[in-house]
Amino acid sequence: MGTAGVQGELWGAKAADWADANEPAWRGIFDAVLDAARVGTGTRLLDVGCGAGGALVAAKERGAVVSGLDASKNLVEIARQRLPSASIEVGEMEELPFGDEAFDVVTGINSFQFAASILAALREATRACRRGGTVAMLVWGRRQDCDLLASVLPPVFALLPPAPASASPPLAEPGIIEGLMHDAGLSAAHARDIVEPLVFRDVEVAVSAIASAMARAIRHAGETKVRGVIRDGLARISTGGGPISLKSRFRLVCATRD
Repeated sequence: MGTAGVQGELWGAKAADWADANEPAWRGIFDAVLDAARVGTGTRLLDVGCGAGGALVAAKERGAVVSGLDASKNLVEIARQRLPSASIEVGEMEELPFGDEAFDVVTGINSFQFAASILAALREATRACRRGGTVAMLVWGRRQDCDLLASVLPPVFALLPPAPASASPPLAEPGIIEGLMHDAGLSAAHARDIVEPLVFRDVEVAVSAIASAMARAIRHAGETKVRGVIRDGLARISTGGGPISLKSRFRLVCATRD
């Protein structure tokens, strides 16, 4: 099974929860990326790692002509239902099934870092982007600036067997993504931080949203255990009822194809 097959199986295990509980909390982040990439009426947009189509829906509302790719068949099926006129494919980031210079903007919103090779994925995004167009990559910011990374997820990951040390570069650090984009053939990279909380209607929606991305932990420890650990983590952040707001910071880099 290739990278897309492995990632697709993990991210699509709870596709409905991802679509209905998780993606709505990202709407502010989606809009910030689309603003930075100047997506508007007539923009030909490809979102790589599009999930259930949350960013594509936001872009279509602006008048963009949208296309997407994701590793998960289950998520793509939901995205196609939401956007029946769009071209949304299942496949590998490193082998995009789209033509050369087919898009004005190519985005990877919390996605390029999951490719087997980030550089290869960025090179494919560059190939699919027209000259003068924009490639945008968004990742999580530094752990200490993100409630999810600092407080909620570490106990979940502790349920898994110890993982080997990561060989991935520290993408939240200045200059790392810019260097990868330069190596992929892009120039004029501009970085910015996006400070935008993830807000969920209540704790149970938040638990479902976060658990939708925890397929590996659920398989190892069971869904009841994982959901309980997530609920405990959220309780350390918010003790009252009502909406759950998780402090979040993201790093966005937009670059131009020469």
